[in-house]
Formats: sequence, C-alpha cells, structure tokens
Amino acid sequence: MRNTLTARPTTDLDELVGAVRAAVARNTGWRETASAVADALRTHPPSLDLLPADLLAGERGTYRSHRLHVEPDGSFSMVAIGWQPGAVTRVHDHVTWCVFGVLAGVEHEDLYTLSEDGTALIEAGTTANATGDVSGFAPPGDVHRVRNAGDGPAVSLHVYGTDLGRIGSSVRRYYDLPIRGGEAREENSA
Repeated sequence: MRNTLTARPTTDLDELVGAVRAAVARNTGWRETASAVADALRTHPPSLDLLPADLLAGERGTYRSHRLHVEPDGSFSMVAIGWQPGAVTRVHDHVTWCVFGVLAGVEHEDLYTLSEDGTALIEAGTTANATGDVSGFAPPGDVHRVRNAGDGPAVSLHVYGTDLGRIGSSVRRYYDLPIRGGEAREENSA
C-alpha cells in the first residue's frame, strides 16, 4: 500500500466506524466478525466524496491506497484503494479477517487453494465484485489476488482486523507457486 494519509472524519465515515466498532466489540471469532463487519458496510456504505481526488490518479496497472481510519485500540483499520485498469496484486493471504466493499467499478478476485503437498496453487474460482458488492473472509483459506480487469478505474474500501499502521501490511504471505486449473466459477460471495 502506498499512500497512508488519514482522511478527515465525515458523517458517512463516522457512521461506518461506529457500526464496525460495534461489530468488532461482539468479540466473536474471525469469520463471525467478518460477517458482522460486512453487514455494517452494507448498511453504512461511505460516499466517494470522502476520498481524496488523487486516489484515482496513476498509470494503467497501478493502484493507490489511502488510510481512512485506524481504531485507537488497534482492533481494525479502514483503507480505500483506487485501482487503475490492469492493476493486479500478487497472490497472497492475510494476517487477519478482511471485509471489502466496491464503491465504484468492478473488482475481480481470483481465489486459490494450496495443493496438499504445498507446491502449487489450485484455482478455486473467480468473483466479479461490482459497485455495491460487499464480501468478507478470514484465514485460513483466504488465498487470492485482486485485479481490475475493466476499462475504467475501480474503488474499494477494505476493513482489516488490525492496525495496519503498526504492522505495515495486511499480507501474511505471498505465493509465488505454479497455478493449476480448477473448477472456475463466477459468483459473488458474502
């Protein structure tokens, strides 16, 4: 993630932060927390107006991030990401639960599982998340890559179950392994 300035508070963001705070305070397991935070994001989607204009600047194939909020106790962080056409992450998994909502455009997510012997990735499907879609997940089993395969920019908001400013990244591990075909499917997950 590149840009880490914190956004100024807005009513939209304050409502979302309060709803996420309440979901996290339930102190349930990671999967249950991700589900509750996804519900909070669906109920309180933020406006694109709270994002800096330069979030969508950049060359084809690049992306920029902008920190919107870090909870004082370190229990969660919110980051907006602007994806230029052709932008793609490396295949990775996460250190904690994550929820994301697409605020503009379409964000594609390629899902993978690790082979039993750990020497390859197996394609598990592709999800096209359109504007308004919200999805969440928790380790283990969260191996994926994210990309913008469209002709225009995309914007997504990510909520992670940790203080990213403190640990530096949501990524636990990158996977530079051969990829084997699997039963690809196109769906929206929750």
